[in-house]
Amino acid sequence: MFAFDREAYEKKVSWFTQARFGMFIHWGLYAIPSRGEWVRSIEQMPEEAYMPFFREFNPVDYDPKAWARAAKRAGMKYAVLTAKHHDGFCLFDSKYTDFKSTNTPCGRDLVREYLDAFRAEGLKVGLYYSLLDWHHPDYPHYGDRNHPLRNDEREKDVPRNFDNYLDYLHAQVEELCTNYGKIDIFWFDFSYGDLTGEAWRATKLVRMIRSHLPDVIIDNRLEVSGEGFGSLVTEHPSEYSGDFVSPEQIIPADGIRDEAGRPVVWEACVTMNNHWGHCEQDKFFKSGDMLVKKLVECVSKGGNLLVNVGPDARGRIPAESLAILEDVGKWMDINSESIYGCGLSGLPKPDCGRITRRGDTLYFHIMEPQITYVPLPGVPRDKIDSVRLVKSGAELPVVSDWITNNYPDVSFVSLGPDPRLPDPTDTVIRVKLKD
Repeated sequence: MFAFDREAYEKKVSWFTQARFGMFIHWGLYAIPSRGEWVRSIEQMPEEAYMPFFREFNPVDYDPKAWARAAKRAGMKYAVLTAKHHDGFCLFDSKYTDFKSTNTPCGRDLVREYLDAFRAEGLKVGLYYSLLDWHHPDYPHYGDRNHPLRNDEREKDVPRNFDNYLDYLHAQVEELCTNYGKIDIFWFDFSYGDLTGEAWRATKLVRMIRSHLPDVIIDNRLEVSGEGFGSLVTEHPSEYSGDFVSPEQIIPADGIRDEAGRPVVWEACVTMNNHWGHCEQDKFFKSGDMLVKKLVECVSKGGNLLVNVGPDARGRIPAESLAILEDVGKWMDINSESIYGCGLSGLPKPDCGRITRRGDTLYFHIMEPQITYVPLPGVPRDKIDSVRLVKSGAELPVVSDWITNNYPDVSFVSLGPDPRLPDPTDTVIRVKLKD
């Protein structure tokens, strides 16, 4: 009988809640048509129309060392790569399929190269594995919610043995668990309709994974999709509940708590533009300024941020994405202490920004200039040990004068005579509290 061990769980996820910031990498055959990773499903593309991309796939500029350097430069602490997406194409050398990168003109195990490169930079490594598979003959076709041939009447009476597919899924996951060294994160995607939980033989799958990788962190999508939180937010998580909740393309308004009111480990996964996989026409990129603020928002609510890049058919991360990562990295170079290992402050959100916290240290993230002084709501003056500007380490004076006297319960600090913020994106003030 499974019993959730909260103490062991919290120890296992401690590195994850310290890291706070990661890179998602969606990459595969769909980079060639370059209309997003769902192109087969959206266009209801038959297999014969998709296979030319398999015969063409040869990312001559693939350099996972450059990817890893870009992630590290941005201040990211971990990464997750799509080892297999919904189209069924594998970026690793699986003995259970011919539909893999080693059988393309590329001829390489791209997962192994990714893992080696990111580990060499000191980053934790994760692998995404889709529970869906539009290539496998025994995965549901006609009538499925997502399959490219879901409306093809010719598929209606074709016999499918789903148990064969489940054997295949489990075997491939075991390959990833045993052939590539320590994996820090398994990111499954996703359950839907009747295909949830034990429909994937989820208990058996998780037990197998943990027998090989006892410290691995698993997301919650054996139970749910990006919609729904799963049993991790209940008093009795299932054995396959996963270790973190995975909201997609949204940051929860108030973070996530369980039924008992305890903060739950969560990670928001977001795209840089509007697609996960490369899309040549999608130039609607989020700015570095925006992503910094969203990272701070996640941390202030007790969560992580996983930001996606979609490399192109040649294996290059788009120039726009690299420039954004560089901008984020410049801010992180100075202010990462307010992100790593930080979380909920226990204080109300200030009007001018957000607050993150590590122990007895509060980080006020000032994103909006103030008329004169910066208020520190919820922090009595007699509880302040020191106030410093993180950017330079300079002392910031706690102010009490005729401007502030009407507000005796609020502490104020001065940034000086210039009404402009030292960092217009997010000026961070470190407030150390007395014991």
